[in-house]
Amino acid sequence: MTKGGEKNKMNARELTLDILLEIVERGGLSHVVLTQALSKYQYLEKQDRAFITRVTEGTLEYLIQIDDVIERYSSVKLSGMKPVIRTLLRMSVYQILYMDRIPDSAVCNEAVKLAAKRRFFGLKGFVNGVLRAISREKGRLTFPDESVRYSIPRWIYDMWMEEYPQETVRGMLQAFLEKRRLCVRCRGSKSDPGQIRDSLSRQGVVVEDSGYGDDIVFLDRVDYLEKLEAFQKGWIQIQDLSSAMAVRAAGPRKGWRCIDVCGAPGGKSLYLADLLEGTGMVEVRDISQRKADLIQENVRRLGYANVKVRVMDALCEDEQSVETADLVLADLPCSGLGVLGRKPDIKLRATRESMEALAGLQRDILSVVWRYVKPGGILVYSTCTISRRENEENRAWFLKQFPFEPVHIQGRLGERIREETLKQGYVQLLPGVHPCDGFFLAVFRRRE
Repeated sequence: MTKGGEKNKMNARELTLDILLEIVERGGLSHVVLTQALSKYQYLEKQDRAFITRVTEGTLEYLIQIDDVIERYSSVKLSGMKPVIRTLLRMSVYQILYMDRIPDSAVCNEAVKLAAKRRFFGLKGFVNGVLRAISREKGRLTFPDESVRYSIPRWIYDMWMEEYPQETVRGMLQAFLEKRRLCVRCRGSKSDPGQIRDSLSRQGVVVEDSGYGDDIVFLDRVDYLEKLEAFQKGWIQIQDLSSAMAVRAAGPRKGWRCIDVCGAPGGKSLYLADLLEGTGMVEVRDISQRKADLIQENVRRLGYANVKVRVMDALCEDEQSVETADLVLADLPCSGLGVLGRKPDIKLRATRESMEALAGLQRDILSVVWRYVKPGGILVYSTCTISRRENEENRAWFLKQFPFEPVHIQGRLGERIREETLKQGYVQLLPGVHPCDGFFLAVFRRRE
């Protein structure tokens, strides 16, 4: 590598260190911090941006396992280390264990240089010793249990083992650690599928059918999404398959008035507006002006005329909306355990107590927003988590409390999703079983 290239690589490592410090030590959200950093440093070469993304996401994904390994070979507990040294060791151990193309000696040397650059001269020997010991022993590493092996908090592992078969849990945990394909929705109202695919191919993007509808595809070899013609012209929109399923399950019809009560960043609402083919109205609500502005930005960029954005707290009843909606989408705040593959820092913050509090919040919101549904209208309750407490139990509670009945939705989600629960109006999508995030959706009809 040239001296210039070595300088760039060092910059990439230092930026990765700062990103991880912001996320792990200061509580920043991984997807926000990483996106902002890559946007700020767009001048970095493609390989450097790929390195930053890989090491940041990989370190977070394997953090529990990495910490277990460091504790074995360090004379100092992680809790007793300086944050910079702790983070530097973590990102370096990830490279040693999971990035074969980078020689271990280079990882160790660069970590020592970075420790010195951050003025921890006296700890260079400590950093070097810990990393070289792990490098020597990595071929013989074993893990005390599956929660460490799959780098998942023990309480989450135990909860899922109580709720699902062992092989299903293992499949989920493995799926969370695997590379995730970028899923987008093609907007047929803006351009025909052939034109969209041709445009993407010309820019070096590989397009793969999802098998769940012509409008949902997977993309590979995307360097910078915002530079794609298809993105700039509003032909495609990032949308996980699971998110799209929640909209399809509702069975929307032209002319419907719809309310999305917790809509940011607006993906489901915009898909719904497309399915209405410019008719009716989709009112997207969220609690803060910042979130509303984010939705409005997408509405303007993509040119929707049948979408309205409002700032509103879903816990506060809107009397003017009572019995006015043909459809209410209630994709509610949740523990987020279904999206650990995209936001691995969630598992580092989640607790049983916070999950219980969120389950209660979901019930509080449902207790308000059900009133907006017309007699005969539809309510869709969904979360991006895998937790019976937040999902199946809240569904059962809702049916007991309010004048609704389940809607048979078999066939609405395509032929590949065949769970028997579809006949009862709900489904739990699971990574490793389905090619998407973990996601729960339930469809109800208000009785006449």
